[in-house]
Amino acid sequence: MTTPEQPKVVRKKLFSPVWLLPIVALALGAWLGIKSIRESGIDVRVHFPSATGIDVSKTLVRYKGLNVGKVVDISIDDQLKGVNVDLVLDYRAGNLLKQSTKFWLVTPKATITGVEGLDALFSGNYIGMLPGEGDYRDHFEAEREPPAIVPAEDGLVVELRADKLGSLDVGSPIFYRQIPVGNIVSYHLDENHHIQLKGFVQHQYAHLVKQESRFWNVSGVRVDASLAGIKVDTESIASILAGGVSFSSPDASKEAESEQLYQLYNNEKEAHGGNSFLLTAESADGIKVGTDVIFRDLPVGEVEEIKLTNDGVAIHVRMDTPYSDLIGCSAEFWSEGAQLSLSKISHPERLISGKVIRFSPGSGAVKTEYPLLSEQPELDGNPLKLMLHADNNPGAAEGAEIRYRNVTIGRVTSVNLAKDFSQVNVAVTIDAPFKSLVTQGSDFIVQPPVEVSASLDGIEVKGTDVGNLTKGRIDLRPGNGALLSADASLPIYASAEQAQLAYQHAQQLTWQLYSSNVAVNPGSDVYYKKMKIGQVASVNWQSEQDKFAIELAIEHTYQSLLNERTIFWPTEAVTIDGGLGGVNIEVAPLSGILKGGISLGLLDEAASDTHLLYASKNLAERQSVPVTLLLPVNSSMKSGAEIRYLGNTVGTVDQVQLANNLQSLRATAYIDGRFADQLLRSDSQFRIEDAELSLRGVKNASAVLTGPFISVMPGQQATQADNFVVQAADNAIDNGNPLRLNLVRAELGSIKQGTGIFYRGILIGKVTQYQLADSGDHVVINAIVAERYRHLINGSSRFFDLSGFKVDAGIFSGVQIDAGSVETILAGGIGVATERPTADADNLPAQFELADKPEQKWLSWSPQL
Repeated sequence: MTTPEQPKVVRKKLFSPVWLLPIVALALGAWLGIKSIRESGIDVRVHFPSATGIDVSKTLVRYKGLNVGKVVDISIDDQLKGVNVDLVLDYRAGNLLKQSTKFWLVTPKATITGVEGLDALFSGNYIGMLPGEGDYRDHFEAEREPPAIVPAEDGLVVELRADKLGSLDVGSPIFYRQIPVGNIVSYHLDENHHIQLKGFVQHQYAHLVKQESRFWNVSGVRVDASLAGIKVDTESIASILAGGVSFSSPDASKEAESEQLYQLYNNEKEAHGGNSFLLTAESADGIKVGTDVIFRDLPVGEVEEIKLTNDGVAIHVRMDTPYSDLIGCSAEFWSEGAQLSLSKISHPERLISGKVIRFSPGSGAVKTEYPLLSEQPELDGNPLKLMLHADNNPGAAEGAEIRYRNVTIGRVTSVNLAKDFSQVNVAVTIDAPFKSLVTQGSDFIVQPPVEVSASLDGIEVKGTDVGNLTKGRIDLRPGNGALLSADASLPIYASAEQAQLAYQHAQQLTWQLYSSNVAVNPGSDVYYKKMKIGQVASVNWQSEQDKFAIELAIEHTYQSLLNERTIFWPTEAVTIDGGLGGVNIEVAPLSGILKGGISLGLLDEAASDTHLLYASKNLAERQSVPVTLLLPVNSSMKSGAEIRYLGNTVGTVDQVQLANNLQSLRATAYIDGRFADQLLRSDSQFRIEDAELSLRGVKNASAVLTGPFISVMPGQQATQADNFVVQAADNAIDNGNPLRLNLVRAELGSIKQGTGIFYRGILIGKVTQYQLADSGDHVVINAIVAERYRHLINGSSRFFDLSGFKVDAGIFSGVQIDAGSVETILAGGIGVATERPTADADNLPAQFELADKPEQKWLSWSPQL
């Protein structure tokens, strides 16, 4: 019987690999489609007045020299007033299309200042693009003129406002002292119908533009022709052709900010300003526009305009800025022409050029109108004799000129000490026409022949005129008070800085400090939390108290900082505070680093002394009390050494210096204020402590690294003291009056400087030095024995070498080893034995022989010493 085969069931796979191919093709096609759509570009429409110079598919769109798109279509707008230019921009330019983005057509254009769009001359016209701000936008109105594009390099942009453009154009240069430093980049008419120009100053010259700078037009050539001659004024050839702007800046002004607005004046005279006022007269006989205003035969102003009035003429006069302060309420003006007489002829040139206007200075506020006299008024011919005073001679010498605005108004007649020798008196004479300039509140400042100022920017040297070099010069600084009385005396200062300090001092609060040493000078700043609140007014040495007296001048605004909690310390240039949490570095203000300064702080409780200048901030906050210590001259004490009580730091040594008698050291130290009451009692004991290293151990181990320190034991007396004598360390061999000895031996051996001298194993002295004898046959060893052990040495004393150990060996006696202590084995030493008491001994010999080893009987001596 045949068994039928069972059918074999095979499961069909749900997914065939064949389907991967169409899926991959579909994904690739989708990616290519998305990429094509994404990179297809951005459609933008720009409306132009005409299509002149624009070609489809040829005219490109550029931004900063890079092609970002092209023109794809041009059509006429619906109103028939222009054309719509359709652009396709690179898909990456989407963030450049904002509400204020600008488009314009760039074509080659040649002007006097240069060629604009030079690249379009070779590559063809193109559309420029300047991104702006705002929301996204895809349709724009083209600019009829290229917008102002500031150069990409660093520099300063300034705004200038003028009444008329003149010869200025885009590209016109900007000059500083006839050096081109920038150029005009754009101009337009503002809403007030003024010309608004934008200038760009190159980065290396940007610091020359100050907030108080003056700009003026230097375009073209200015010709002033009159009977007096012809005056031609121009800046440079470039400004003649293309126009230009020039400016000047005061040194003391701050640097300008970007896009700061300035007035553009027509010429330099208008820019520099000055006072303008009216002169009234019945007629303008001999006076015309341009007539000079003369002072001491120097032109200081001119007539700008003459108008008729009901009563005569009004003459508009402008005084140059440097001389404006000569005009006051009491000033007088008169016209003056050529003077002809049989004896002489004065100023004959005025027969051709016309009259001039002279004046005498006045004091007080400037008026808007003065009468013009026909002749010089009669002046008080008596000069003003005045006495000036100063603590020290500020540099005034007899014959020195007194000047105001660089005009000589008087001279020094004598320089003498006051009768009580308390000050220096400088007698001066002020010429009659200038007496009204000197009023209450005026002062005088001596000007140096050469002024040198140094800063981080460099060194500046300013010279002066020959008169100052030969005679000397003193400048008057007028006051605002009433006229002087007959016995009035005014101050004179050595410099403007000293005068400013004196003025500030008079307006500020004063605070007295004292210090044993000082690191500040007059003029150093006073800080509170790094903010300047005053200055050091004076620093004086008080010889009787052996201290410095420091006077501070604090501004009234900070009066509340001066109270019972106030402390002071010298400003520290750099303070470093490190710990596990990190390092904190604080740097003082630059002026405090260069000139020194004083810092002010406030405690949470009342300070023990609000007039002491502490040596550091740490000492000030601890309310440390200063104390003077006298130390042995050989103590090796250094600044910064600690003062300890039972191992705890309670003070520090601030300064150590040799006393005048050369027998001791004088140290200034500070004791922590918390312990000052107990530690500064009159019977407290101060002692020098130093490290002691020996084989027996180490005493005062910390002194190995830090050096000697001072230990203190509090006293019991109720009275306090601030001067103490510091005792030497107990183990100091060379303290007091040690015994000095000379030892001799054939060879030095292991002896060296510092080798100890032992008596019965106790250290009593040491070797100080050694040298070869003059004869050359032995060595001389100089040693000292401590004062408290000098009674152990007399004529019967014997010295022997303890260094190392000695071995004696024999066949019958065996081996004998003779050694001292481990310390003398390693470090060496000298032993000493004395036979008889001091009273029975001979006088000390000039030299002791140093034996190689002791005799047996020496070791058995035991006198009662």
